[in-house]
Amino acid sequence: MSQKAGVHSLEGFSVIGSGIYLRGTREPCQDTTLPNVILIFGWMGAQLRHLQNYTHAYTKLYPNASQIVVRCNPDVFWTTTSTRQRRLMPVIDALEALHCFPSSSSTQPPPRIITHVFSNGGSLQMTLLGNMLQRKYGSTLIQRFITSALILDSCPAIGNLKTIKLAFSVVIRNPILRVIVLTMIYTMHFIGLALSLVLGKRIMLMENLRIEMWNPRVLPWMDLHTPRLYLFSRKDKLIPWQDVTQHAETAKERGMDARCELFEESEHVAHIRVEPERYWASVQDIWAAAISKEKVKDQRLLE
Repeated sequence: MSQKAGVHSLEGFSVIGSGIYLRGTREPCQDTTLPNVILIFGWMGAQLRHLQNYTHAYTKLYPNASQIVVRCNPDVFWTTTSTRQRRLMPVIDALEALHCFPSSSSTQPPPRIITHVFSNGGSLQMTLLGNMLQRKYGSTLIQRFITSALILDSCPAIGNLKTIKLAFSVVIRNPILRVIVLTMIYTMHFIGLALSLVLGKRIMLMENLRIEMWNPRVLPWMDLHTPRLYLFSRKDKLIPWQDVTQHAETAKERGMDARCELFEESEHVAHIRVEPERYWASVQDIWAAAISKEKVKDQRLLE
């Protein structure tokens, strides 16, 4: 029983968990100026045929890099944290197998990681993985020997009930199921708002996500100097470009190396459809910045 690539499977990938895919390589990447691990967090409800546009491009750019793809189902917004953590465990197993942590074989070259995150759904998955890894490994040892860059496509933003309704309307086509899900989301939204007012602290999901994304060690191999690239558009109806701009500016004020690429005509997570050359040139530029920073760091250690 063959599966149609791009619909039920990712071409060249193995399924290693629920909504998690791994593309290994036959030969390790010997060029230390190129990434050898690419970690992709898809947007909520992203179809595999759409994610494949990115995996194919990364395979062409960096053929000897392993890729891990993490999908985001709509239930990420109401599933318990323990269930979400259990689903992400195969990602940690894959990262360990790819020698991304200090406990791995010391004979392996230091990992070089691109993390590519799409929309708020992908951001939720990434921040949860970051919390899991921080508890297991901490960050002090990890960040010393990992070169990395963070790419944020169409995120983050607080959003409102209008954008929440639009997002779930795009993902959930069944009108009856859509009403049920939106009722749950609205209820959770108003309960969170009420508790925030009563307790005097923010417990709104999207607001907390935006705050977590300001953490320079949102993943334990990152730090204040890890270059991060914000890719977003004025025409995005789900993620207001002003929200992303504000997040990037605050990151800069806090000392982070944040860079912006603002598109004019593309819709939500659709920048590569309109300007693919510009999109992938930006990805390569941010990786070049990561390598340059690592060389400076190595020179300082030798002095």
